[in-house]
Amino acid sequence: MKKILYIFSLIFLSSCGFYSFTGASISPDVKTFSIKYFPNKAATINASLSSVFTEKLKEHFSRQTNLEQIDNEGDLMFEGEITSYIIKPMAISANETARQNRLTIKIKVKFTNKKDEKLNFNTTFSRYKDFPADEDLSNVEESYMEEICEELVEDIFNKSVVNW
Repeated sequence: MKKILYIFSLIFLSSCGFYSFTGASISPDVKTFSIKYFPNKAATINASLSSVFTEKLKEHFSRQTNLEQIDNEGDLMFEGEITSYIIKPMAISANETARQNRLTIKIKVKFTNKKDEKLNFNTTFSRYKDFPADEDLSNVEESYMEEICEELVEDIFNKSVVNW
């Protein structure tokens, strides 16, 4: 009997918007979200980074919440810019050559929650991927960039609706 009550409670709370199986804690009065395009303002430009990141963020919120995506003025609003895209050597060998490189992406995000202003934030998120220096970057850069974007999206999702 307790198991049935527990399962019913989870289903009820999930349908009310207080809890979801993704860990999101979204108020039931929040119905929409909007995500503006994140322009690339980094010194080094990856041509596809802005669109890849923006689309991954939109897809994640569409998949992980029951909120409706609208173009402007959602109950939850995301805007910002890509501030850094850097590839630099990390581990130097005895003959002073790089053994490992690091791709780092930083994204500044302004989050506005129209229903609860104390949850608003303006934060820079950063993630990186280390890779062997002898690896041809042109062959792997796109996949590493997408992997980093997925991690950044997860961080932004967690900070905005999981409230970590």
